[in-house]
Amino acid sequence: MFNDISGKYDFLNHFLSLGVDFSWRRKFVNQLSFYKPYRVLDVATGTGDLALLICTLEPEHVTGIDIAGNMLAIAKKKAAQNQLQDKLTFQEGDAEDLPFPDEVFDAVTVAFGVRNFNDLVTGLMEMKRVLKTGGVMMILEFSHPASFPWKQLYGFYSKSMIPFIGKMVSRNNQAYTYLPESISAFPSGLDFLDILEKVGLKNVSLRALTFGVATIYKGEK
Repeated sequence: MFNDISGKYDFLNHFLSLGVDFSWRRKFVNQLSFYKPYRVLDVATGTGDLALLICTLEPEHVTGIDIAGNMLAIAKKKAAQNQLQDKLTFQEGDAEDLPFPDEVFDAVTVAFGVRNFNDLVTGLMEMKRVLKTGGVMMILEFSHPASFPWKQLYGFYSKSMIPFIGKMVSRNNQAYTYLPESISAFPSGLDFLDILEKVGLKNVSLRALTFGVATIYKGEK
């Protein structure tokens, strides 16, 4: 599915979020900067927007991994355009079976990807495995606004407008129907913090963005 919509993915991300996704990633990277990570793994990197932004923190190296080759092809073009080939590497791989040894990354990040894991706990355990002791796992994901009127407005927008616009632009009947369904099924907020604690992370915290439409989650190994 993601291979099929790769050519329209960036445009629809920015259009459907009204451009707010740019500020979400900036806030995410601002929080990550506190840890001054040396080596970073960006899981479910997609077309590489977060990985590229992490490079502004001047780590030694950022690795982006994704299962969709067509998305990675776009990410690699972006890295080349920004002359980041020496600092930023993209490779194909499964988030639930990461091709890296234990404890090699100072930070492991995901933006809008964990809800797509086939097995959420397995994916999180793999991310924890490759994270160094004392390192940080940070996740940016859609969530569920709880207060009136944002809950009602977002419910209408995600269930009606996103599928309609997404189908019209991407010409894919499945992808943007799947998006609101996956958001609705995802255990956001305190429920997700509880999962992070159960997989063994410490000092877990969250920061809600844009009235709870998205949330930054953080935990340390």
